[in-house]
Amino acid sequence: MTSTSSANRPSKPRRTPRPHRPRELREGRIRPAKSLGQHFLTDRSVVNRIVEAAGIGPETVVVEVGPGLGHMTERLVEAAGRVIAVEVDAKLAQRLREKLPAENLSVVSADVLKTDPETLLSDAGVASGTPYIVVANLPYNIGAAVLRHFLESEWPPRSLIVMLQREVAQSITAGPGAMSVVGVANQVYATTKRLFSVSPRAFYPPPKVTSAVIRLDVRETPLIAPAERVHFFRVLRAGFSTPRKQLRNSLANGLDVSLDRASAAIFAARIDPRLRPQDLQLEDWLRLARRVEA
Repeated sequence: MTSTSSANRPSKPRRTPRPHRPRELREGRIRPAKSLGQHFLTDRSVVNRIVEAAGIGPETVVVEVGPGLGHMTERLVEAAGRVIAVEVDAKLAQRLREKLPAENLSVVSADVLKTDPETLLSDAGVASGTPYIVVANLPYNIGAAVLRHFLESEWPPRSLIVMLQREVAQSITAGPGAMSVVGVANQVYATTKRLFSVSPRAFYPPPKVTSAVIRLDVRETPLIAPAERVHFFRVLRAGFSTPRKQLRNSLANGLDVSLDRASAAIFAARIDPRLRPQDLQLEDWLRLARRVEA
């Protein structure tokens, strides 16, 4: 009988260790709510990188969306002049008030999508028109909606430094050749930059996907006026209705018009009709929307 040495035995795959439940959750008997998309950021090195990327100073006003356990809120309170933390989970909001009784912190228990930025800021005593920034670890299911909520408000921020699902972050910061509806929709209001990726291990519970932090610096004047929004986004969604087809086919399909009419608008906008929607630049979409309207 021959024996098999331990060196030749197939090794068992290592199990990924289960993440430890943070002490705050154990002591507070708090369970992450799947319905709210709660994945609490617990890696303080990632928190520090986000705060540093925000370029916060002692005069900065910060709106934090979804503070969760408050790890990033702690750093923001130390660095900023004023912090307004908006938390939809009433239990977490109350816990944050007790944990950080700082004079420069206002904790608001509310759904950020149902609360105007103007109301958040004015209720916290911030003078109208004061520049502010948004810092957030956004739930994946509402990330794009939160960005648009702030970008299209009457009192938009100066910049937004946010964490999103990596694929969404890539779409928002993409250039011609990889453009999408969400990319164009954000870039008409802000210049965008992808900063760094974040491993699922930085969260509890760890999500099944990788995250990424991006920065949006809001344009002094958006590329579309408020009166143009409905029409512009109608044309944009129509153009991406069949993104793998040439633009004239997508536009005709999305607007329910003939190929001739779609081609005429594209030609008038000085765009090659053979291009696909993802190949267009911001300026192309602006010209196209105006030609379709004409």
